[in-house]
Formats: sequence, C-alpha cells, structure tokens
Amino acid sequence: MRRNLIQFWTYSDPIYFQCTRLSYIKENTSDFQNIFRVRLTSYQGKDITLADGTSITKNDTLIKIHLHNIRLINETYDISSEIRKGRHIYQTVQASLPGLAAYVRDHVKHEQIKGIIGITVLNHKICRRLGFETYAISNPAYKWFKQVIFSTINKLATNTSSLHKLKQEPMYLFMSKQKLLSVYKNNPL
Repeated sequence: MRRNLIQFWTYSDPIYFQCTRLSYIKENTSDFQNIFRVRLTSYQGKDITLADGTSITKNDTLIKIHLHNIRLINETYDISSEIRKGRHIYQTVQASLPGLAAYVRDHVKHEQIKGIIGITVLNHKICRRLGFETYAISNPAYKWFKQVIFSTINKLATNTSSLHKLKQEPMYLFMSKQKLLSVYKNNPL
C-alpha cells in the first residue's frame, strides 16, 4: 500500500508542479539536481527581525522554498536507518543551498528580494546549523493544516515497521538574502 501511494505521488507530482507557480533551480553541473523548488511570494505574516537585523514585513518579496519531498522519499526508500535518512536529507539540502544563492543573486528581482522563507518540521537545531532561523506559525488553522500534510509525508517517508512519529511542530524558517549570499555564494557542490 505504501509503495503504491508513493508511486501515485511520483506520477502525479509533475501535474501538481504544473498547477503551481514553482520553478526548479537549474544547476551548472548536470550530475546534481537541486532539491528546492521555488517561487516568489509576497510575505503576509507578522513582522519579523532576523538575527542579522533584516526586517521582514508585510508585502516584502521573498523566495518561498519547497523541498522536492517525493524525490527525497524515493531516494531514501531503501534506507532503513532513520539517522541515515536524516543525514541524506541534511546533505542534500546543504548541497542545494549554493544553487539557491546563485538563483537569488541572478534573479531579475534580486534587489527587491529580502530573503527566503519555508515551512519545516526538520529538527530546528539542524535548520540553524544550515543558517536558517525558525519562528512559530501563529495561525492555529494553518499550523494544523501543515501538521496534517507533514504527518502524511512522514508516514510515507518512514518504514511502516518504524515507530518513528513526527515530534516537531511545523515552523516557518527564514534566511536573509545577505546571509544566504555570504554563507553559500562560494561553496562548491
């Protein structure tokens, strides 16, 4: 059943992608595919000041990042260790951040972009190690909706014999454009 749902998601993902405003990040090398799918967004949340002093306010232009979850599920399907799966996800995200920095640097609206935003249930210490800052989702309905989505993804990503449960609440993650460009601009893949 789990494998059938993963196959259905794999085949339907291109349709979902076509119905959204997401874009793939093109890499300079042919052997690496960036894990992020992105789009410009106008921020609609509460005002936030990041650690480097960047202020994110309503209607600021951000790059919204989405992990290509079904790809990660397929890549880690045969890995039984949750620690090894987590390491794979961490390394894939880390390897994708220089491509995201190049995407932001070369974007036609580079000057207007203030940073990047996403939503995650990954361990918040890991997010900070990658350079992100995490903030609580204040809207309870939206938070519940994201929890349902992430729980479903987690059930498909985790072996059925595992008792692993989703412990982290969904959180916003942010990184300022300046931090992204300074930390990841020269990092090789």
